[in-house]
Amino acid sequence: MIKADKQPVLVGLAPKVEVIAASSAGTNLKRAEHSPSVAVNKDPDRGPDDDVVMSLFIHLDPDLDERSRERAVNAVTEEARRVRWKANTAIVETSAVRAAKLTRIRGVAYVETGLSLSAPHPTGSPTETAPNDEFRRVASCEEQHKYGADVLVGIIDVGGFDFAHPDFLSKGHTRFEAIWDQGGDTRPPPSETGRPGLAGLNYGSLIHKRHMDAAIDAAKARKMAPTRLEPQSQMVPGSHGTHVTSIAAGNLGVARNAHIAAVLIDLGEHSDTAATSFYDSTRVTDAIDYLLDLAAELGTDGLPLSVSINISLGTNGHAHDASSLTAQWIDRVLTTRGRCISVAGGNAGQTKPETPEDRNVMTGRIHAEGALLATGLRQDLIWIVEGNDTFSDVSENEMEVWYSAQDQFEVAIRPPGGTWSQAIRPTQKALNQVLDNGTVVSIISETYYPSNGLNRISVTLSPFSGTNGDSSRGRIAPGRWAVRLTGIVVRDGRFDAWIERDDPRRHSDAGNAWDFPSYFAEDSYADNGMINSLACPDRVIAVANIDAQGEKANVTSSKGPTRDKRCKPDIGADGTNVVAACGFHPRAQWKSMTGTSMASPFVCGVAALMLSANRLLTAAQLQGIMRATSMPLTGHDFSWRPDTGFGLINAHGCVEEAAKYNRRTE
Repeated sequence: MIKADKQPVLVGLAPKVEVIAASSAGTNLKRAEHSPSVAVNKDPDRGPDDDVVMSLFIHLDPDLDERSRERAVNAVTEEARRVRWKANTAIVETSAVRAAKLTRIRGVAYVETGLSLSAPHPTGSPTETAPNDEFRRVASCEEQHKYGADVLVGIIDVGGFDFAHPDFLSKGHTRFEAIWDQGGDTRPPPSETGRPGLAGLNYGSLIHKRHMDAAIDAAKARKMAPTRLEPQSQMVPGSHGTHVTSIAAGNLGVARNAHIAAVLIDLGEHSDTAATSFYDSTRVTDAIDYLLDLAAELGTDGLPLSVSINISLGTNGHAHDASSLTAQWIDRVLTTRGRCISVAGGNAGQTKPETPEDRNVMTGRIHAEGALLATGLRQDLIWIVEGNDTFSDVSENEMEVWYSAQDQFEVAIRPPGGTWSQAIRPTQKALNQVLDNGTVVSIISETYYPSNGLNRISVTLSPFSGTNGDSSRGRIAPGRWAVRLTGIVVRDGRFDAWIERDDPRRHSDAGNAWDFPSYFAEDSYADNGMINSLACPDRVIAVANIDAQGEKANVTSSKGPTRDKRCKPDIGADGTNVVAACGFHPRAQWKSMTGTSMASPFVCGVAALMLSANRLLTAAQLQGIMRATSMPLTGHDFSWRPDTGFGLINAHGCVEEAAKYNRRTE
């Protein structure tokens, strides 16, 4: 690694840039090398056990013989603090120091970090009006779907789950079967239940129904809210997770008789410890596996309950296809019948202001695309970082450029008001370069990325943090950054770029320091392809936000397709001004919110009814029925559209077709 204090090689047009070859071992461990949120321990007096913990996916060569596979598994286990296997892929928690050793184990095909997760930020406000009891009622085939009575609805979300809200009570007790609070410490973790499938889930706090019911029973005498007697690590007024659960399976929701379980993901957004946290998509895959195990536990006669899971979290990381190990893990669990996962498509759809004062384009403009048509041609991507004399972005921002393995591109960077750096060529990298403006820049140019065979360029802007006891917080230099791509070998020439950035969050301990989104300038962005990476796996149901009353796509709903041109989002649902439960609020019981986060749980609830009507449906069949029965908006035809998918979901048609298919196969 180049030492940043000795080799600031990216400042200006340095006559000689010392770079080092990127690893060809099929790794993706860049965060361990340059990310301030995953700082590598450099103190020689401290051992690897004192280092920061990383979450990784490990993929073994699938054709190893039994003995070689056993040796590889044992070697991985020796380097891990926690490990869980699914077929040839493992989720591993280890120190950053030990992470590099994993790439050298014989039989390990490649190592990949989890995808950084972003918290959802739908718009909304509390309201006194409860949703109409008929609003989410599906009258068709009630005898078959029973409002999901024999299905588990699982919600993976943030903000906390208000299990004592009236929308979740039945006969005075909660309908929640369990809440796994991944950031909690009030109860033992799932691994201590003794169930073999939960052996690796040795963190967080598992709150059972009996705990919640006991808190409800004691609340009146103790004159405390039940959720204070049985607390969670996040209990945000108007919580996102409570609202989402209410839509999918509340008493006024879609699957109003379903079993409910939830997993609370800790993104660190409600704490100033976020910069030292590493919660990512590995925690989502852990959550999915927990919910599937719970469905098996709640089943009868050896048959697990069918399960419909909703994920209203997002990421812009990876290639926006189905090749990441996160996507492969999710697709693998969906090969078993009786399972469905709905994922919010994202709220990055707005790329143009609707009024002169409208700045919501900051949440959009995350995607750029283009083509270098010949060798020697170049294209600049303009990347805007917000800030001024009184406002600073102190978060890490990353741009990933993905392009064909047939091509080779050089990449250079120009800071605001600065000059171009020397170009970084394929297989080279320049790490932790401190510019004169105080920003730390890292560039990695990889070829033949192991999961999809593409070439990838990663450019990261990080704030400089003081060393040797200096705890001062740096910032990203604000203004127009430029990333220049130049064709060295051009046979295809096309490329896609995405910006992975932080959601807006002010640091309470650092004046006007913010985590803040960066975005492409008006002359660089593409008005498509911003679909949430977690919504890109083949078998998940990717959901768009449709303004049903206005009969149009909501302007904030992220558009498809995927990078490899698959039809995502699959379907749209009403996610505009949706009224559902307002959790942990001292005065309001209901809240109106807008976002794909509100559209996706409606689809999750419909899937639960379909699985109740026909428990043998596969995820692909559920997806096919939703597409086939969808209703195009006025003026649209039946073809797929990047903003609304195949149209507005037809809940009645979905359930009727599921029940009909069941009768045909009996």
